[in-house]
Amino acid sequence: MGNDVITSSDDNDVLVLIPAFNEEASIGNVILDVLKNGYQLLVISDGSSDRTVSIAQSFGVPVLQFSSNLGVGAALRAGFRYANNFGFHYVVQVDADGQHDASQISNLVDKASSGNFHLVIGSRFRSLDTSMKVSPIRRLAMWTLAKFASRAAGTRITDASSGFRCIAQPLLGEFSRNFPSSYLGDTYEALISAGHGGYRITEVPASMSARQAGTSSASQIRAFGLTIRAVLVGVLHFHVKIRQFDSGWAINKN
Repeated sequence: MGNDVITSSDDNDVLVLIPAFNEEASIGNVILDVLKNGYQLLVISDGSSDRTVSIAQSFGVPVLQFSSNLGVGAALRAGFRYANNFGFHYVVQVDADGQHDASQISNLVDKASSGNFHLVIGSRFRSLDTSMKVSPIRRLAMWTLAKFASRAAGTRITDASSGFRCIAQPLLGEFSRNFPSSYLGDTYEALISAGHGGYRITEVPASMSARQAGTSSASQIRAFGLTIRAVLVGVLHFHVKIRQFDSGWAINKN
């Protein structure tokens, strides 16, 4: 099919995925932010029992609803399948808690398209504008993940647990079929799988704010324990396996 070339992108190629679990306090502002920046989006409600779904539907955007909470990995895989089935070339993950700035989506997509990258991570540690506070325990966990992720990716990774990222074809197609669902599966393990699969990975600076409402689902101590588990998954190669990248794959757009 020729060389691995992605020659251009436009907003019609990009789908923003917003996985959400009981985010009624912030989901409206997040949707408005994405729409204001001109992107198509899909909300995946992961078994929400509050008004997350009704608020999202009030904006007239498509919503996938899970009847029970399956985890962010399962929610994203459903979103990847949707994007793949409708012919999108790029997906951008955006958290439903308001931590990510939709005006920076273009930075991720432009990096993917101009540099032929399959996974572009928005790193809070490469940005001078990040206002999010990170505790010492979480920072240690993030540093540990970044070290092992860098080895798998073959490039320096500073923010392996960032949920703000762009996935381009053909990695998007692979993730629509096989995507990890464990804790940190949607961020760190997915990165490990892509790296070992030979897909091209990089980072761009991205500011991140404190979540608009609610709290993290895992305590600091539990999160650190789960981080060690995630590292072992990568080291022992128990991560989700995806098809190796074929350098003959291309998107040719005229």
